[in-house]
Amino acid sequence: MYVLPSLFTAGNIAAGYYAITQSVQGSVADPNYFDRAALAIGFAVLFDGLDGRIARMTNTTSDFGKELDSLADVITFGVAPSLLAYIWGFRMLPLLAYPMLRERILHIGVFVCFLFLICGASRLARFNVTINPQPRNPGRPGRKYFVGMPIPAGAGVLAAVVHFFHGSPIVDARMSILWLALIAGTGFLMVSSWRFWSGKEINLGDRHPVRQLLMLAILVAVLVMESEWALIIIALGYLVSGVLARLAYSWSRERRRSAQGGSA
Repeated sequence: MYVLPSLFTAGNIAAGYYAITQSVQGSVADPNYFDRAALAIGFAVLFDGLDGRIARMTNTTSDFGKELDSLADVITFGVAPSLLAYIWGFRMLPLLAYPMLRERILHIGVFVCFLFLICGASRLARFNVTINPQPRNPGRPGRKYFVGMPIPAGAGVLAAVVHFFHGSPIVDARMSILWLALIAGTGFLMVSSWRFWSGKEINLGDRHPVRQLLMLAILVAVLVMESEWALIIIALGYLVSGVLARLAYSWSRERRRSAQGGSA
């Protein structure tokens, strides 16, 4: 039974390795490689969510499994999406149109994609060494939150955007600048101390799982039929939820301060 969670972790690594091999083969003439790389990262998110839950459900958690899972996440959700983001978003820019601007975007793109990778690795390291982390903007009492966006979600944002465009790479410098901003913003959210929904209150061991099974069936059907729209809405919705939670907390805190100042 101890091998079972590690098998899902191995599937996570395999998906990341596959995404890397597909990314380096992609081109403007054959964008399907980029699309397959993005989908592989999406499947890896599923594997990553299952290995931990299976380990807890079967009571087979171990230090080896935790370390293997962290190393797998660095490969699959750090190296693979950063490489995909660079090749898809910057490397395919036309050579003859604005060569100086292209060269500058390429250099900045390398740096920003590396920042995404190091932010993801730092997020994993902080998660491994922190006991009972608390976000800077606390949420509902008794509800568990992630402190900072998890690295699988960050990788999912980049992969969802690539898949939304069916793998067709960016060939416009203006779009590359927007892509730079999205990568940098996602990296910042991973190392931030803002709260993100963890989903840990979902109980897969319910004795009456009819409602959960129905919701899961609907979700799978939507993902199969409209994967481009479904994945990008889920990924960007999760990203925006953390930003909105932070803004809402700051707004409510300012209101409390104003009320205290007025009463004084």
